[in-house]
Amino acid sequence: MVNMSRIGNAPIQVPQNVEVKFNNNVIVVKGPLGQLEFSIPQGINVELVDEAGSKIIKVTRPSDERKYKALHGTTRAIINNMIIGVSNGFVKELEIHGVGYKAELAGNELKLYIGLTHPIHVTIPTDIKVEVPSPTEIKVSGIDKQKVGNFAAYIRNLKKPDAYKGKGIRYKGEQLKLKEIKTLGA
Repeated sequence: MVNMSRIGNAPIQVPQNVEVKFNNNVIVVKGPLGQLEFSIPQGINVELVDEAGSKIIKVTRPSDERKYKALHGTTRAIINNMIIGVSNGFVKELEIHGVGYKAELAGNELKLYIGLTHPIHVTIPTDIKVEVPSPTEIKVSGIDKQKVGNFAAYIRNLKKPDAYKGKGIRYKGEQLKLKEIKTLGA
């Protein structure tokens, strides 16, 4: 018996509204929100099993060799995120803090007014949806967890929160540890 990783060994439940197909060494997951593809790494086995009327995906590795151990849990996590993405989607929310700081949508561009002389224009990728419910809130959503997270991180990095006053762009609910401002005299 091959010793398995905890994450890699966990079976993935496939919802009724999600369709899973294998083309050569590529897994295609199709759901109500869209379709995603992932190339399965060499040596990792992915199989679709029908247990008690529900579909389950099992990911296994051939041995305890270091490279297979590294890919086992990662492959399972990526496939699980694909299934969640095509059925529910992923959302990252950002907040803008600072006097005069705001965001607005203009077609497929996000305009950010974050204390610079000119607004920053950020082109929104085609597979990501951006909403601005209020001038100080940004909502990034999509079916690919990695792309949603990367785009939200890119927006946040345009004006990271200031260490003293907290001005800038941060994730919703993110707690900052503000530094104490130096004062003259004791």
